[in-house]
Amino acid sequence: MPKAPYTIDYAEGVNEDLANLRAYEREQVLDALEKQLQHEPTRQTRNRKILVGLVSPWEHVDPVWELRIGEYRVFYDVDEQTSTVTVRAIRYKPPHKTTEEIL
Repeated sequence: MPKAPYTIDYAEGVNEDLANLRAYEREQVLDALEKQLQHEPTRQTRNRKILVGLVSPWEHVDPVWELRIGEYRVFYDVDEQTSTVTVRAIRYKPPHKTTEEIL
């Protein structure tokens, strides 16, 4: 029997991150979040990975995951007990910057 989809929560500050995006970028990010994180948020893929050793500026549950959506990076963690994905931040990542530099 397939597992129920994960619930996606947004941490404080993520609404502001989304508000700073242009409308079509916001739609692109939100669509990708739903497609990518509702069913297997803890399966590593080409665009989804665990950030090992990342010191994040926000409260989180280890490990912190990164989802790549074009030039944006979505940082999230997963609570397996409650089947909840918490999106912690959405950042623009230019090619010449590291993940740590955009946090």
